[in-house]
Amino acid sequence: MVTAYDYPSAMHVDRANVDVLLVGDSCAMVELGYDTTQPLTMDEILHHCRAVRRGAPHGPLLVGDLPLGSYEVTDEEALRNSYRFIKECQFDAVKIEGGSQIRARTVKTIVEGGVAVMGHVGLTPQAISVIGGFRAQGRTAVKARILLDEALRLQEAGAFAIVIECVPAQVAQAITESLEIPTIGIGAGPHTSGQVLVFHDMLGMMSHPHHEHFVPKFCKKYARVGDAISKGLADFCKDVQQGVFPGKEFSPYMMTETEGKVFAKLLENDADKRELIHKMAAERLKNADEYETLDLYGKTEK
Repeated sequence: MVTAYDYPSAMHVDRANVDVLLVGDSCAMVELGYDTTQPLTMDEILHHCRAVRRGAPHGPLLVGDLPLGSYEVTDEEALRNSYRFIKECQFDAVKIEGGSQIRARTVKTIVEGGVAVMGHVGLTPQAISVIGGFRAQGRTAVKARILLDEALRLQEAGAFAIVIECVPAQVAQAITESLEIPTIGIGAGPHTSGQVLVFHDMLGMMSHPHHEHFVPKFCKKYARVGDAISKGLADFCKDVQQGVFPGKEFSPYMMTETEGKVFAKLLENDADKRELIHKMAAERLKNADEYETLDLYGKTEK
């Protein structure tokens, strides 16, 4: 499974024959620049889901994250928001965080309403205010056993798969061996049924030759796309500044010789008028700029 958020990313995931594509609430941090996943709204994630569907119309199983606040208040609201992923985005399933008895009841309601649900235990980023930040989970025997019970509870509620995030490998292994449904690990060792990474992290989209963007310790970089992007942008700026781009090679649209002569004659006919317009515009803009300079600290009057 790969987590991606937009049309071009979805196209690449589809072409790579990835089994499952998740539009995660990590979109809040990776795409929208928030510090956590918590601010993400339903409308924001649905916008990204629609783009992903267009990028991968017939390929992987598409799963959308229910964002914080979209499923906790009532089970009916959770079901209603789940339907939006199916009806508005043509997605196949939703994902929901947590495995408490209340959360399992919500999963059961959504599944009985006809929407497939992927569960999620371990580090649940939406709950960082409660668990004290982005911290690994299940590192004590008691907490590990609680995670196993949560996974079993989600399976009983009807979840078709469960993400296990940031737990010791032996804990993820015990959960996987105890379930009939598949598990998908992220920072949870090699013993889960499958693995998931974020598109931008695994491809080094945020990497830069002179500094490193934060990437989780569990993420292997399979490319350093960010380096190539930085070089490409720098080369573009350099070529434009030096007059190298576009040049003849990238200026493909031509006039015939006859049309060129007619155009030159048209320009000659109103050259004086265009020169006057040019001078007037330059004078107007110059005066406006001087006025703004004299009014740095006051409100400009129109």
